[in-house]
Amino acid sequence: MVASRQRPGGRPESVGGVRVALGLVSGAVAIALCAVLVDRFVLGAEWWQVRHTVTAEPATPQSETGPPPGPLAVSWEQTTRTHHGSVAGHDGVAYAVAQGQVVTASGRGLDVRDARTGAPRWSYRRSGWTLLGWASTRSRLVAHFQRDGDRTDRLMVAFDALSGGLLWRREGERPAAVSRTTLRWPAGSDVLLATDEHRRTLFGVSAVSGNRVWRLPLPRGCRLFEGGARPSDGRETLAALALECAGGERHSRLLAVEPGKGSVRWNRPLGSPESPEVSMLDGVTLASDGTALRAFDDRGRQFAEWKGDSVCGDAMCQGVLTAGRLVLVYHPDGEKRGVTRMEARRVPSGKVEWERDVPAYAALAQAGGRVFALRPRLSERLLPAGVDIVEPGDGRTTTAPAPFALNTDLPGARPWLAAAGGLLYAGVPQAAPRPDGAARLVALRGGLTGAGPAELDGVPASDWPDACSLLEKADLAAAHMADHVAEPVRAGAGTARLPRAVSCTYKPPKKGDEPKDPERKRRNAPEPEPSGSPGSVSPSSSASATPSASGPAGTAGPDTGVGSISVSVRWVGRSDHAASRMLDALQATQAQARKRRDIRADEAYEIGPTAGMIALRVARYVVVVEAERPAGAAARLARSVAYRLNQPS
Repeated sequence: MVASRQRPGGRPESVGGVRVALGLVSGAVAIALCAVLVDRFVLGAEWWQVRHTVTAEPATPQSETGPPPGPLAVSWEQTTRTHHGSVAGHDGVAYAVAQGQVVTASGRGLDVRDARTGAPRWSYRRSGWTLLGWASTRSRLVAHFQRDGDRTDRLMVAFDALSGGLLWRREGERPAAVSRTTLRWPAGSDVLLATDEHRRTLFGVSAVSGNRVWRLPLPRGCRLFEGGARPSDGRETLAALALECAGGERHSRLLAVEPGKGSVRWNRPLGSPESPEVSMLDGVTLASDGTALRAFDDRGRQFAEWKGDSVCGDAMCQGVLTAGRLVLVYHPDGEKRGVTRMEARRVPSGKVEWERDVPAYAALAQAGGRVFALRPRLSERLLPAGVDIVEPGDGRTTTAPAPFALNTDLPGARPWLAAAGGLLYAGVPQAAPRPDGAARLVALRGGLTGAGPAELDGVPASDWPDACSLLEKADLAAAHMADHVAEPVRAGAGTARLPRAVSCTYKPPKKGDEPKDPERKRRNAPEPEPSGSPGSVSPSSSASATPSASGPAGTAGPDTGVGSISVSVRWVGRSDHAASRMLDALQATQAQARKRRDIRADEAYEIGPTAGMIALRVARYVVVVEAERPAGAAARLARSVAYRLNQPS
């Protein structure tokens, strides 16, 4: 028998039931408390999800000068892998140079290096979070993170810009109008611009404390654009933000705000309801909205306009302000497609001082009274990118090759350029490491002059072999192309002209035509002007494109038919090492590239989804062979080219 306690009056008391109930309540409280503690001190703890390094080394300020005209050499370089976070459109990489430092911002976080040497200074990353934007003002730098998979979990983190020391953290703040191109949002005078969930109010957030210091309601019916390539930009004393406004006819506006005071300096309508791209120079604000590019001075007066729906193409027009001139690159309305023009206008009068047609420059920078322009290709037929140094007074230009290749069609980082401390900094996209790609930052200094022209990196033009001499009749006969006709093409860079053909295309003779003498064809070949738009051709393409499987003249043919082939001498380096770097730069810009060890060259890559393109290096020579049909022809002919280049001259 089991005894039980009795209440007064003979009623039993269920002690076990009370204990069970109390135990259940205590267990539930303990579980809830553990969950809170785990979330706060484990899942949300800084110690495991943050990688933060700082420095006590002072930064050396840089002068506002770039390298002198002439050859360029690599001082240092850095590669940043693309980060594909949970937020679409924020997987780019952006750069900035200031206070003797280079800042690299990507979805992975911040990386700050010494601008002179490339040595690491400080960095910050958060595991499970994506950096969506960053801002800098005076000596402070602020990053905005969002937790992967949770758009409501946002965090601002402020740092001392020079040491990387943590200043403050604030949850929930939403930056105003982050640019997807530069990942930056406006800040100035030690104040960051933030907004509310509905994007109808601006807040000023102190970069010193993280507290709000002012509030500014936007004009009635207007709100900030939620996304855009460059919906805003700013300087220390002025920020420009694009507004989406409702009304009888929807349109956008441009609002200029003084960050330190939270006051509106000016407010101007634009011509389209689409999100414009905004760029701010020192005293000039540019806005492109798909109908025109407009330039405003600091008082909001429009002093220039370039009309056209494609005046800036797919991105913001490149422009710099130097010596009181706005130097701008754009596509003139009404001109044939592909025409690009550089123009210099006086500020604030808007008077045009000079203009000329130029290549499709990918980026501009200014320093020391000179303008630096990045060409996607040194010349249409040659491999490296190029750098033009432009005198802003009259537009005179000198050209030099860049020690890298550039493919503007790659996603991720947009081409970027800056100059300081006698160096030129270039940021370019890469397809390698595959599959996600990366951005490559290269710091360039003035290089050594050589016996040849600076446009060819000091290599004498006589060192370039004749592309049509790299295959002989026996090589063509072995590939069943004995009757193919050679069509050579010459090229040049800047004022330098190459005396021999840099590209040679072998085409099947048309029906009824007698085979022509390749040597006579080569002697009579025209020399094209190299001043076209190199940006329209990717580094993997050749001026003499390989025809499709349909064969010559568009006639259908079996897969075993013989098509055209081309041999192109893309570059001759100053040394074997320089040529090797250029070949590596070429393969790094290709989505598909595989090493070939059977070509008998010093290095070789098979490029593209098929084996129809082989890029190879023998000593100082970089050559590309293209032959889609028959299968294996490109590799067979590349071996012949390597054999010829290996023969003593």
